Amino acid sequence: MFQLLYPLVHALQPYLVPVCFCLAWGLIILLCLTILSAIRSSVANAKRMHQIPCTDCKFFTYDYRLKCTVHPSIANTETAVNCRDYCSKTKRVSAI
Repeated sequence: MFQLLYPLVHALQPYLVPVCFCLAWGLIILLCLTILSAIRSSVANAKRMHQIPCTDCKFFTYDYRLKCTVHPSIANTETAVNCRDYCSKTKRVSAI
């Protein structure tokens, strides 16, 4: 069996090294691109989540059973970014 494959392997020997070299570097480049894509999507997700103003709202309770007394179903979600009942805990006094 191996005696039949020996001439085939011997004929393909000059082409195996460059093909394996290209495949190895292709896999490394693919791995790097996948990692960069994961980092980019994680940063975009973190930026979107940091826009949620719930923790600075006076209606936020910090209790896992009832997070918000006004809108408990949307508390700490992306729909809470434009909450019309948002009221900051710290009173901002505007100078006249």
